[in-house]
Amino acid sequence: MIETKGPKGLTRRALLSRATAAGASFVVGAGFVAGRDAAWAAETVALKPETFATLVQMARDIYPHDHVGDKFYAAAVKGYDTDDDAGTIENGIADLNAAARNAGYDSYLAIGWERDRVDILRGMENSPFFQQIRGGLVTGLYNQKEVWPLFGYEGESFTKGGYLANGFDDIDWV
Repeated sequence: MIETKGPKGLTRRALLSRATAAGASFVVGAGFVAGRDAAWAAETVALKPETFATLVQMARDIYPHDHVGDKFYAAAVKGYDTDDDAGTIENGIADLNAAARNAGYDSYLAIGWERDRVDILRGMENSPFFQQIRGGLVTGLYNQKEVWPLFGYEGESFTKGGYLANGFDDIDWV
């Protein structure tokens, strides 16, 4: 196998060898989180990579869609990776991990079963942190145009002539 070196002399293999597995779905390294399938990666700026990975898993557990890839959930929560939000998110994820430890797990990401993670989320669903993440996901996840076809939505119809000219009155049995 040929290894190619990046501009700073760090190979992809060397980068991944410095990363650690976080839960079943993520690989966490210094300043980045990647999917285990290497189909996506996100660089973290203000959040710890473990925090960001936990936030992505939390997003997936709040709005579970098996046919939607992790990269869309990562994009949906990437907006919280700012200096302004970092304190709130780090504290919220710390509370989430504390709830996981109280339930007998090492951390939220270490919980293998979705059902067990959802039980922990239900225990904190009235917290401001949970409501902030849940509310942000409504637009952060579902406003991504790349996600729309996965749900069968073709997008707005105005630029295509509107609904009246595109199937509104196609039924002939009425």
